[in-house]
Order: sequence, then structure tokens, then C-alpha cells
Amino acid sequence: MSAASVELPHGDLPLIAEANRIMDRLPGYRVEIIGGQLLVTPPPDVPHSRALTRLMRPFIAAGLDDGGTEVHQGIGLWLPMDAEDYAVPDLAVVDADVDDHLVENNCYDPVCFRLVLEVTSSNWRNDLKTKVTAYAAAMVPVYVIVDRKHQRLHVLTDPDCADYSTHRVHSPGETVTLPDSLGAEVTLDVGAILAAGRPKSTPDEG
Repeated sequence: MSAASVELPHGDLPLIAEANRIMDRLPGYRVEIIGGQLLVTPPPDVPHSRALTRLMRPFIAAGLDDGGTEVHQGIGLWLPMDAEDYAVPDLAVVDADVDDHLVENNCYDPVCFRLVLEVTSSNWRNDLKTKVTAYAAAMVPVYVIVDRKHQRLHVLTDPDCADYSTHRVHSPGETVTLPDSLGAEVTLDVGAILAAGRPKSTPDEG
């Protein structure tokens, strides 16, 4: 996202009611509840969106958006941590019967999520720390982080309800093949994805 997320107090309203009120007041902002805290994140910048577009291509080319699975951006994942917790990953690979797993507030049971992916911006600490715990607690099998701040790609697997047992960090120049649990072979070019997430340089005008 284009600016840091903000934790907001919620007064006497239920958290979800307050989250929905904020979304109505700030269209385009992403509102999540993690660990009983409201996280409000401004709309993404163009490089963030460009990285997501680049990322979707190998998943779709592998056939993961057809048949037994679907690829989505920005759908809610219900979290087991607190009563009203949910997250909205940038990208997700889900089972094709995802519609049958609606919990509430347009959020879906984590049982149908095969992968979640986040592209960082200035809220990178949430993606690298807060959401690691959240997605592991939800037992999402694969969590991928495109870390634009440190120019790395993280692949976390083997959740154990509190953390991911396996955490591999990849640098530009590497290619990464994601786990077979996705249902198809997906290989990511780390350098190309990170390059897509950087602002394009503008030639000097003479």
C-alpha cells in the first residue's frame, strides 16, 4: 500500500461495525482487524499494483484460475485469533468452492485458502510480522511476501498455529518454485517481480 497502516481506536462500537463505517467513509482504503486491532491502509500505489499484475500471470498460466482453484485479489480471510478478526491479503489462491465457505462480512473460512500473498509498502512490518502470526494461526499452507523495502521474496510454509516452520528468503536472480500443495507448478522470477514493484524511472527532459 502507498502509506503506513494506522491502528485506530474503536470506542463502543463492535469492531466490525466500526471497520465497515471506516470503509464507507474512506472508499478504496483497506480495513482489517488483526489481534483485536483495526488496521487501516491507504489505496495501493501503481508499482504495488504492477507487481500484483506480474504475480498473477504465472498462477493463471499454471491453470490455477480454472477447475479446482481460483486466483483472487483482495478477498477477506476470517481469522481464528479474536472473535472479529479478519485479513484481506493482496492475492490468494483458493478452492473453487470458496462461495460455500462464507463466514460473515464478506470473509471466508481459511480452510479454502491454499496461498496468501502480500506486496509490502510502508506498512511492511505488518506483512513481515503481524500477518505471519495471523496466517499461521489460520493454517494457510503457503504465505508469500514480496518485500519491496528489502528487495527480497519470502516463502513461508508448514504453519503450526503460531508461526511457519519453514521460512525461505530469496534474492533477485533466483527463481522460486512454490509448493505442490497449490495444485500446479508455479515458478516465480524474483528479480522480475521486485523490478515490477519499483517506480519506473522517468528519462530526463533535455
